[in-house]
Amino acid sequence: MIPPTVPEARRLVLAMAEPEERRGFLLGWSAWRRAHQAVAARSRAARRALGRGAPLKAATIPSEEAKLTEEQWASVRRLLPPQRGGVGRPPNDHRVVLGGILWVARTGSSWREMPEEYGKWETAYRRHELWVKQGFWPRLLRALGEEDLPGPATKEPN
Repeated sequence: MIPPTVPEARRLVLAMAEPEERRGFLLGWSAWRRAHQAVAARSRAARRALGRGAPLKAATIPSEEAKLTEEQWASVRRLLPPQRGGVGRPPNDHRVVLGGILWVARTGSSWREMPEEYGKWETAYRRHELWVKQGFWPRLLRALGEEDLPGPATKEPN
């Protein structure tokens, strides 16, 4: 547990004036919070010690290399579901989103590190999940000749 800070000490003193049932809650909450802060401080220190402050794999593949060539796009275009449109918000282009998904898969980076030129990472993540569920993803990888490409992490980041 970290030692109480001045504001925390003030809260503890004020908690002593509260009714007994409330006082127990406030003291327990203070202990939990200081223990949680201690865990967070240890995690931050460990992360800094490992040198994770620097960019990881995200910079190893320029975003230009993940873009689909005309030949690649022609081979996968027919495999994708039809692009919706006409009503409501304009759809995100399959080609752009697929480029972002491939960038994440090829670099091994997190979804949040995806370059903005591919659109929002949330859109790419959701479309990837949808395509996996519908069975499009393995077919797309076969058409691109990248069957051995590890898929992007399927767990949605917090």
